[in-house]
Amino acid sequence: MTTARKTTTLFLTVLCGLLLTIVGLTQRWPVWTWPTLAVLLLVLPAAAFRIASRRRGSMPVSFEEQRTATPVERTECHVSRVALPSHWDDYNFVFSATVRWYLLDSPGTGPVLNPAGLAVETVLNRARAVTERREPGRASLVQHELSGVLSRMCPDTTGHLQAMAEDISLTLLEQDQERLDRLADVRKDKAVWEHQRKYEQSKRQYLGEDVLKDTGSAVVWWLAKNDEHVEKTVADLALLAQLTSAANDTDIPERLQNLLSQRPGEGIAPEIVEAEPAPASQERTATDHLSGFFDAMGFTEGDDRRAMLAKQVSDIITQQNRHETAEALRRRFDPPTAFTPNNGDEPNSSADAPDEPSPSPI
Repeated sequence: MTTARKTTTLFLTVLCGLLLTIVGLTQRWPVWTWPTLAVLLLVLPAAAFRIASRRRGSMPVSFEEQRTATPVERTECHVSRVALPSHWDDYNFVFSATVRWYLLDSPGTGPVLNPAGLAVETVLNRARAVTERREPGRASLVQHELSGVLSRMCPDTTGHLQAMAEDISLTLLEQDQERLDRLADVRKDKAVWEHQRKYEQSKRQYLGEDVLKDTGSAVVWWLAKNDEHVEKTVADLALLAQLTSAANDTDIPERLQNLLSQRPGEGIAPEIVEAEPAPASQERTATDHLSGFFDAMGFTEGDDRRAMLAKQVSDIITQQNRHETAEALRRRFDPPTAFTPNNGDEPNSSADAPDEPSPSPI
């Protein structure tokens, strides 16, 4: 800084001397002025420089604080695949990192012959304090945690150096990772099975202790399932009584025995029981067979042809002395009066059915 100021002062002095020389030659100054001018050009800059030096004083304290500190020499080494314990026995983390350190002034102690070993020991102790409290299934999370813990320079126990680690890698052995994956799958499957088992138990408990506790509970439940259709529920009373007795391993009460002789209604709930077929002991009558014949021919209920044909068949059966069957056919199909015989004779074919031939007797 002082050299620069001296150079600037000398440059300005020379510049002023040249300017005054040019002015003196053009204005024809007297000869005695030239020695005086030369003395002034030498004295005035020296006096100004001395006065400025006295005013500057010492260097400010704030500037001294901002001076760059002496750089610290750091060295490093790499550690690879070091086994660190986890919270689970026999499951170890595999640790790799770059260890960096620098020596400290420690008077009164012996010199460190292997600072790299001391730095690695310090870093591994700090890493182990973290990993031994963590489960092995969270290796990636623990790796980031170690990156934060080991990112700061910390002194070792002897005070000879400070160490840190970077480029940290934390993994598990491949076979240990496979075992953990299988254990996780088993735990998930077990959880699903437990939920299914609890659901089935809850459903059985609901049906056994609530719905089928007795016939009354089953009737109320079935009435609610059928949107309050009372007729359908009444038709299914026999099946509900049998189901309730079977679910509780008891006999049907005597007051409900008469329900077993009734024909059960159709449409019982699929989750309780399917509708039972009609008992095989109930044989079909001639009336039932004739009705089935008409249905197969396409003569639906209300069709006049059913009544007309039933009348003709009943007359033929009467001739064969099957009076009871003939009477059952008449009651079943209720032929209109237009087909009733006149005094027990055949109906007037010209009036009723002019184009229909009379059936031949069997």
